[in-house]
Amino acid sequence: MAKKWGQKVRNWMAKKMDLPQDVMMDLPRITMIGQIHIYIENHRGLLAYTDKELRLLLKQGQLLIKGKSFVIKTFLPEEVLLEGKIDQVIYITDNPGGAK
Repeated sequence: MAKKWGQKVRNWMAKKMDLPQDVMMDLPRITMIGQIHIYIENHRGLLAYTDKELRLLLKQGQLLIKGKSFVIKTFLPEEVLLEGKIDQVIYITDNPGGAK
């Protein structure tokens, strides 16, 4: 119950203060340019990396990126820039059923 109330307060504050919701709600911001470039902000760490897959930890779940010829161009504590041929971007939640 307190978790839902806290989320409602953050949503309300984001709207009233004209702040982006990704900042207030600790959500990832994902920017893609075609299938060749993806920039992810607000991640919690690297879980796996190969030239075909990148898996990042998020506050609520994971982000899985699949493709080919991946190269990490930039890796900072909360940001990553990945280049290659991106085929799939999959958001994996901690909650398998989707219900909260």
